[in-house]
Parts: sequence; structure tokens; C-alpha cells
Amino acid sequence: MTEAKTPKEVFEKVLPNRFKPEKAEGIDVTVQINITGPNGGEWVVTIKDQKLEAREGTDPSPKLELKIAEADFVDLMNGEMSGEKAFITGKLKFKGDVGLALKLKEMGFL
Repeated sequence: MTEAKTPKEVFEKVLPNRFKPEKAEGIDVTVQINITGPNGGEWVVTIKDQKLEAREGTDPSPKLELKIAEADFVDLMNGEMSGEKAFITGKLKFKGDVGLALKLKEMGFL
């Protein structure tokens, strides 16, 4: 698997390979991801029709919002830290549907 060094690399290289479209059947969700740090930024991930699309920017009404530091996000997406550990230790904060966050994990997103 490709290992990313920046959030941009995660969205361009890692996430498309990790995403499991078969687990996304019936899912229509927009996720706002706010990544702090020098290479961070604001990203929107849309999952609809079993396809994942990621772009820089913001969405006015996402179903789920995630906030995480750049280094923690890269570790999470490279498989060096679990989503559960990131959440429990306070490194990953989110607003919205907890059940949806668990589904995202099944799809390979978190």
C-alpha cells in the first residue's frame, strides 16, 4: 500500500485504494474534514452511489464533521493508528452521527 506523508497525498493516493465501494451501498454522505497543521486544510469527502470523491474546500451542511491534526490524520490513514484510538485519546474529534462514523470505518475511510 502507498504510504502518504501529507493529507493531500492521503486524499489523492491512499484513500482511493482503501475505499471499499461494496461496503458503501445505500450510503449518501458528505463529510467535512478539518485538518490542522502546516499541510492541513479543509477537505470535503462525498460518498454517493458507491463512489468516493474528495476535494479541498468546505461544505455548508455536512452530515459528519471531523477535526484532526495533520500528523495524526496521516498516521490514521497510513494504518499506524486506529480510528478508535484516535477518538478515545482526543486526537480525532467529530460532530454528527456516530453510527455513520462506524460505517465509514467499514468502508475503509477511517
